[in-house]
Amino acid sequence: MTTRLAPLVRQTATRWKPPPKLTVSQWADRERRLSPESSAAPGRWVTATAEYQRGIMDALSDPTVQAVVVPKASQVGWTEILNNIIGFHIDQDAAPMLLIQPTLEMGEAWSKDRLAPMLRDTPALAGKVKDPRARDSGNTLLHKVFPGGHVSIVGANSPASLASRPIRVVLADEVDRYPASAGSEGDPLKLAAKRQTTFWNRKTLLGSTPTLKATSIVWREWERSDQRRFMVPCPHCKAPQHLKWSQVHWDKTKDAEGQTIAHHPETAGYACEACGVIWTDVERWAALRRGKWAATAAFAGIAGFHVPGFLSPWLTLEQIVREFIEAKDHPELLQVWVNTVLGEPWEEQGEGANADDLLNRGEAYDSDSLPDQALVFTVGVDVQGDRLEAQGIAWGAHEEAWVVFYEVLFGDPAQAQVWKDLDELLMETFHTEAGRRLRVRAACIDTGGHHAAQVLSFCRTRRGRRIFPTKGMAGARPIWPKWASKTKTKDSLFIVGVDTAKESIYGRLRNTKPGAGYIHFPKHDDFGPAYFAQLTSEQVVTRFRHGRPFRAWVLPPGKRNEALDTAVLALAALRSLPFKLDKIARAAAPDPEPEGKTPTETPPADEVPIAVQGEAVQAVPRGRRQGFLSRRQGWLSPR
Repeated sequence: MTTRLAPLVRQTATRWKPPPKLTVSQWADRERRLSPESSAAPGRWVTATAEYQRGIMDALSDPTVQAVVVPKASQVGWTEILNNIIGFHIDQDAAPMLLIQPTLEMGEAWSKDRLAPMLRDTPALAGKVKDPRARDSGNTLLHKVFPGGHVSIVGANSPASLASRPIRVVLADEVDRYPASAGSEGDPLKLAAKRQTTFWNRKTLLGSTPTLKATSIVWREWERSDQRRFMVPCPHCKAPQHLKWSQVHWDKTKDAEGQTIAHHPETAGYACEACGVIWTDVERWAALRRGKWAATAAFAGIAGFHVPGFLSPWLTLEQIVREFIEAKDHPELLQVWVNTVLGEPWEEQGEGANADDLLNRGEAYDSDSLPDQALVFTVGVDVQGDRLEAQGIAWGAHEEAWVVFYEVLFGDPAQAQVWKDLDELLMETFHTEAGRRLRVRAACIDTGGHHAAQVLSFCRTRRGRRIFPTKGMAGARPIWPKWASKTKTKDSLFIVGVDTAKESIYGRLRNTKPGAGYIHFPKHDDFGPAYFAQLTSEQVVTRFRHGRPFRAWVLPPGKRNEALDTAVLALAALRSLPFKLDKIARAAAPDPEPEGKTPTETPPADEVPIAVQGEAVQAVPRGRRQGFLSRRQGWLSPR
């Protein structure tokens, strides 16, 4: 009897034995093993590799801390921090846990790609979560049961999964990407918090790359925290400081007027605030290993840790500076850089653009005299009940833009004639000052309204010319999608991130210096007060849904916005191209083609080749044609 009872006695003693007094980081250093699927250096975990992670993990072991908030950059080891916390609770401090991802699909991917390898490769966790193939194992893709607790993995967009089972530990990942409401149930974070009310020792961890300051959840909660900064000692004078972008310096080449004409990111270094000595990356990493977290605000149960990319041992200052140089002239790219490298929310410089200022920016060019910097041409088309409106834009390196035409094609979109007019328009060619011919490389046509079938039919037979049917969608999404969606008729439909595109265009309109990201307008009657009023017609407002703020673009009553919509579509068409303008190397142009030559879909051999990232791209034909704006009626007049 004693022999039979011994295993049961040992198992019971193990289950009721108080956990050793380890912090999360101590447990990770002792037990955690990194998996080859998720680490370039699989094997034993060493917190000292990224010392700033220690304070974040150990705050979950601090009885005085109820919530931890982490606004962070990318590539700072955040996912492994989550894994260590989960592994600690499975092995040392059993508890019911909830991991919230922005969507259920992301939760499934995290479970397969991150959690499962950790459970497999960390010996201390072996056998604690049963094999999912065993009957009644309690181990499914989204629910892992272990002695004394479980891990539930849910999507913030799934109200049912947020409203069951009591939870002691809530881990909320990428909270700034959560929907304002889980279905119709309300704020996902509030729903999760209701499940913690019965636990006196509850813990909540919120982490995210911030987005917009007006709507960022992680930044709002950070401002309620004790706002800890990672203080590092200068390798030279030992003065403690937290790292900031203003202290990063690199060499620049300037012209006689003092304007920067070249950047040298390979020279990037960090200047000490106290002594001014420039640190190398090696010195910065050594200083970071001696860093400590320090609160900069009063503590009221919420510990806040701001983690910029400067703290990452996987990023060099040269990488950070190169990304900044690439992004600095493009508002939407600069926002991504601020969010993902500085770990800070993006704050708009202004909420709109001034139509009167733009009206005075007209320049002396037309469709036959575009600057030779123009490389490609795209068109955006808006569909109305009695007309099509189209805007054509030429683009140069670093997305410098020249608006060329705005056409209104009157006619019923349910009939064929207006589509014939559009097809003729999209076959037009345009010229640079040197005589080089540009044709329309891509066009986007909005399927909104009552004529989606006609748009799909028109685009279906013109896919080879990169004429795409699109649908605008609000929210934080890329201007051009990675993949096409499918309609009920099995046609491809491309979802355009209109909010992102409008942010980009308004940022460009506020740019007053010709060059990268600048928008040029022709001095022509078509581009008068009515055009610029439409281009600047929308405003950004902050609204609230279920108590959470979100930004929305609104059109004031009585105003029109077709000029803005077609500009958005022309920008989306540019982003659809399989190359970047900055990388184009143009060959020398041959003599103009004989007059009267008709452009074809497959260019003749004597056209100008364009080399793009080592690949040959369809050539731009050359030739001469009648002036576009002088030959056609204005955009406010019937065609």
